[in-house]
Amino acid sequence: MNPILIVLPILSLLMFDLGLTLRLGDFRTVLRHPAPVLVGLLGQIVLLPLVAWGIAEALHLPPLFYLGLMLIACSPGGSSSNVFSMLAGGDVALSVTLTALSSLITLFTIPVVLAWALVASGAGELAAVHLPVGNLLVQNIVLMAVPIVLGVLVQRKWPHVAARLARALGKCAFPALMLLAGIFFVQHEQTIIVNFRQLGWATGLLVVLTAGVAAAVSCACRFGASVRRTLVIEVGMQNAAQAIAVASSPFIFGNAVIATPAIVYALMMNVVLLAYVGAIIARRKRNQIPK
Repeated sequence: MNPILIVLPILSLLMFDLGLTLRLGDFRTVLRHPAPVLVGLLGQIVLLPLVAWGIAEALHLPPLFYLGLMLIACSPGGSSSNVFSMLAGGDVALSVTLTALSSLITLFTIPVVLAWALVASGAGELAAVHLPVGNLLVQNIVLMAVPIVLGVLVQRKWPHVAARLARALGKCAFPALMLLAGIFFVQHEQTIIVNFRQLGWATGLLVVLTAGVAAAVSCACRFGASVRRTLVIEVGMQNAAQAIAVASSPFIFGNAVIATPAIVYALMMNVVLLAYVGAIIARRKRNQIPK
């Protein structure tokens, strides 16, 4: 089975689920205090690509892995971040807002960052990889923007149905991502195993460094604990399914090697952030700190 036949529906369902959870009231509440939104978006849109570039250069990643790491960094926030924020006692409205805004903004920033990454990595010349910008925009709009809008419309017209669907799909987000990573792992087992040490370091550093910077900036801005936790998760958790879809789509790169960093990233991202959330829950229980 071609993995892309699984990737594309999963990505669309995750985006539809995001649309189901969007409420205008959440936007109004969050936008009354725009500083956390601006910090989160700067972290996702600017910080991540810069850190990924630094890691790729420092570790001397091969061109296709270099491009794959940059693809992760310019992807929007992960849809599972909303669940992680809830478990960590974060600001769920802020989390949903950041995920939605980054999903829309990156429709236009991904082509810019990838065009630059093709030159910086040398993939365009050394591996003869080309970026069909028109196809990329169309695929992202069809797979991301349209499902989000449909989810919003269902939520507005049938709120009770939307709530039930959101609960069901929310439980599927993490397993769906793991299923996706598992299928790619089985199909490209040798490539992943041979390069796991290098890619594990690269993707692990990407999560830890960006989440660490988000935590430091949040503290410097004197945000509350719930906002700090949300920003750490939102900046540290990117949409691996989106990166895999762009890398493996026959309409864009159609290259499983470029998707390999995103597969390893899905594992490292969840290990690091599950540990982070687990530590928060354990501390809250130990000190009896309310959510």
